[in-house]
Formats: sequence, C-alpha cells, structure tokens
Amino acid sequence: MRLPEHLNALRALEAAARHLSFARAAEELHVTPAAVGQLVRRLEESLGVELFHRSQAGSARLLPTEAAQSALLDLQMGFERLSAAMDRLRSARAQGTLTVTVALTFADRWLLPRLDGFRQQHPQCDLRIDTSTRLLDFAIEAADVGVRFGSGSWPGLAATYLMRDRFFPVCSPVLITGRHPLRRPDDLLQHQLIHDTSMASTPGFPTWRDWFEAAGLSGSDSAGGLRVNDSAAAYRMAISGSGVAMGRTTLVERDLDEGRLVRPFGPDLECGLGYYVVHRPQDEGKPMIAALRDWLVEEARRADPPPCPQAPRARRRSKGRCTSPVT
Repeated sequence: MRLPEHLNALRALEAAARHLSFARAAEELHVTPAAVGQLVRRLEESLGVELFHRSQAGSARLLPTEAAQSALLDLQMGFERLSAAMDRLRSARAQGTLTVTVALTFADRWLLPRLDGFRQQHPQCDLRIDTSTRLLDFAIEAADVGVRFGSGSWPGLAATYLMRDRFFPVCSPVLITGRHPLRRPDDLLQHQLIHDTSMASTPGFPTWRDWFEAAGLSGSDSAGGLRVNDSAAAYRMAISGSGVAMGRTTLVERDLDEGRLVRPFGPDLECGLGYYVVHRPQDEGKPMIAALRDWLVEEARRADPPPCPQAPRARRRSKGRCTSPVT
C-alpha cells in the first residue's frame, strides 16, 4: 500500500474513531460528514476490513471495530510524529535556530546568566529556551537540545555529562548572628528546616535526613519543618530568614556570591545524579547542536569549584544514596 494515497483517509479514520462521530470528525477536519464517510469507506474497500459498526437507523452513534480500535493509538502517535517532522522542516530555513528545553530554576539560576557568552561566540544562532515543567519527548516535539538532571540514561537520547551538585545547608546571614546563631550542625535543631520536595520521587536525591547522618546527627529529627515543591521558592524562603534550606551548588552560587545566602558549616554531600546535555542521536553531527553542547561542557567545567576546604566531605553511604561522583 502506498501510504501517501491514504493519509487523508487515515486522518478521517483517526478523527472519527476518537470522536465516535463522522459529523464531529468533519468539523475538526473542515470537510463535510459525507466526505469523512466516503474516505472511511474507500479505506475499508482498500484494506478489505470493516472499520466501524454502522449503528441502527435513527441513531447517531458510531462505534469503531476491534481492528480500528487496535490501530488508533499508532495512528495518533504517527500523526504527532508527522506534525513534529513538519515543524522541523518549516524551520529548516533558519538552520541556526535551536530550541533548548531546560528546567526553569536551572535556567534562571545557572544557564541564562551565562548565555551571552555563547551568543558572542555564535551570533548567527537563534536560541529559543523552553522552561516547560514537562519532560519533553524529543521524538514528537520540536526540541533540539535539553539539559536534564538524573542518572544520565534516557531511552532514545544521547547524553553528555556536564556536572554534579554538592549539597549543603544555606541560610540568610541574619541567622548567623541571630537569637540562635548557626555555628555548628546541632544548632539546626533550633531552626526551621526547609525541605525541597520537587525531587522527592527521584531515587538517590539527597535529603535533610542524609545530611543529618553525614553530620553525625542521625538521632535528631530531620523530618520536621516546611515543605515546598519548588527549588526557587525554597531558596526565597531561606533568603527571607524563614529557615535553613539544602543548597545545591548550581542553584545557589549567585546567591552565595552576592551575599543573599551563606553556608554556615559543612559537611558537603555529593550525589551520583548529575546534569547532562541531551539530544537525538541522529543530530550528533549538527554544527549548532555540537557547538552548544561543547560550550555547556566548558562552562560547567569552569563553573564547578572544588569543595569548600573548611567543609569535610560526606562519608560514603552504604546504601548508595549519596556517593562520590562517577565518571
């Protein structure tokens, strides 16, 4: 079967099966119900398979057969891929355009302040930053490059390691000299802990419980405090003096440099999860994707400072939750 001859019929089939109505499918496709019915009948004749159970006279109900129902998901995925392919073809004129998908907090606190450096090196590249909270499917959506946090393995994507975070307490400077000054780890017991729950479902992501164990406070209560499901909001609370948050190197470096946050003490926790540049394997040789990937790797290398010499490194965890970085 030559597929292009049947694309309109397949669109009619998918819409009619989804709406259970030739009339509603016709509205979506901007044709008449008779045209939808004719396309479906021609497809049935070509395939030799009945696609809809025609209802009794006087009923508007339309039911797809088992054969049509079994093909519906594949059809929907196929049209999504075709739509994404058309988007990429339409943008082929602007070969220097890159769409980058990245988490909003990472974009705001690490990526965006550095992007002028890339634009100066590659003024011909038109960057589009997508800070959607969804994990975009590169197979069907118009993203070219992404920065993801995790183990480094995402099916169907090539991943290049960037860097890892270190985790440590951060707070407003006012808590260092306040009523209960933060001078050593057990002073935390006098303050509200701010828990960032945005990564709570990610195995291996450090928590206050992990830090308490590394600091020798395993018998103390680390569960109480304020829970916030957004990293940026957690740091805003810490800046306001409302408690102590768990800082992540990439997300608090500017606040530390500019004095909005301070690190009262160690230890640092290290974690096996990290940031990675991802893209489709078939895009490996595209010049602008390679240029952005290489620039990100170099920026990460230059921005990753050694651990604070006054903060001892966290001991290795026997269960593997927090470990030294792997290469």
